[in-house]
Amino acid sequence: MSVSLQAVKQRFGIVGTSAMLDAALDTAVRVANTDLSVLIIGESGVGKEVFSKIIHALSARKHNSFIAVNCGAIPEGTINSELFGHEKGSFTGAAGDRKGYFETVDGGTIFLDEIGETPLDTQAFLLRILESGEYLRVGSSKVMTTNVRVIAATNTDLTAQIQKGKFREDLYYRLNTVPIRVPPLRERREDIYVLFRKFAVDFADKYRTTPIYLDDRAQILLENYPWPGNIRELKNVAEQLSVLSKDKQVSAEVLLDLIPNIMKRNLPALVSKDRQNAGYEEREILYKLLFEMKSDLTDLKSLVFELISHNNLSVGNGVSLRQLKAPFMQYNGADQNGGDLEEQESYAAQPESNSMSELLYDRDRSAQQNAERSMNGSRPVVMEKNNGKANIFDKAEIVEESLSLIDMEKDLIVKALKKHNGRRKEAADNLGISERTLYRKIKEYSLE
Repeated sequence: MSVSLQAVKQRFGIVGTSAMLDAALDTAVRVANTDLSVLIIGESGVGKEVFSKIIHALSARKHNSFIAVNCGAIPEGTINSELFGHEKGSFTGAAGDRKGYFETVDGGTIFLDEIGETPLDTQAFLLRILESGEYLRVGSSKVMTTNVRVIAATNTDLTAQIQKGKFREDLYYRLNTVPIRVPPLRERREDIYVLFRKFAVDFADKYRTTPIYLDDRAQILLENYPWPGNIRELKNVAEQLSVLSKDKQVSAEVLLDLIPNIMKRNLPALVSKDRQNAGYEEREILYKLLFEMKSDLTDLKSLVFELISHNNLSVGNGVSLRQLKAPFMQYNGADQNGGDLEEQESYAAQPESNSMSELLYDRDRSAQQNAERSMNGSRPVVMEKNNGKANIFDKAEIVEESLSLIDMEKDLIVKALKKHNGRRKEAADNLGISERTLYRKIKEYSLE
């Protein structure tokens, strides 16, 4: 049965034209008429339960029961009883037999929200149901069977939970047969104002008043807010404005007065290393790279001065070593009256016209001449011999350095791995990133 996405949106009240949203809906429609397990991934408030209802309503089980269970809201001590049922006297307070959700919705669909919050023993029971359809009531030894389709959802990274030993890897792969990622609101900004208008109209009907609307500046503020609470937060804002706004046209000032957090921005910031749960971003590598480049530039300056002084060289147009070093000596806090006698005499012998302004002018003129020589196919002049004879110019080719951040990032990772003899954990600590990010970068740049 072919179902268009537009028909699905109209039927379930889904608003939006985002390509990422359409892709998630298309996957849900395609998998609906099968019995495959589905794992819906998305942040809190993006509407994961709506996708589970779409899958059930378009499946062959649509005439049977559907139940949504929030696993994070059920206490650890009673979740097995809620899901699988219990026998009379199996624990304190069990006054009689009780059917669990898997028994009551036999033949239908069960939606397990926040699946990452389930205890490990419950995860083992869920794995058995997914593989064979068998389960045990709490306090019973009688094996029971059920024919239930399981749709799970999570707003956490289950792979990280697996590494911490809080989620079973085999259950993850069993649930993740068909993953559906529901995009957060900040990734579908073209839908934000459309959703706001829909909520405003809905609340106007509810409270029997005229719908509010935003002016241009307020709309820009609305669309550029990151919306950590996603659609749920946007709906709350629309209702708050519908009730509290005195005018039907909401300006940016009114929006800021009622919702000060609307100007909140998640700007880049350094992350403390002891925050183990925080993911390190690529900017950490970039910061280290910039500091290393600064250090390399300082070493290069020192090398050039050393070459000039030990090889009796000068930089064209009669500029002496002392003149070249003077601004750097001043910058580094060196004593400009120090140095050897030869160098002082050379500096003193320079005419008054060799002031700093003229020195800078000569430097700029030399750079311009080098650029003209490059355009004419000639090699630029770099240094000249200062041996009392006619000036003999050494010529060199300019090797263009790669300014690609990817190349520099790759080079920095290679250096760190060589430094620590391939020990990735130590290399990751040295780079200031997590070991998982380093593994991903190694794989991305084929550095195996």
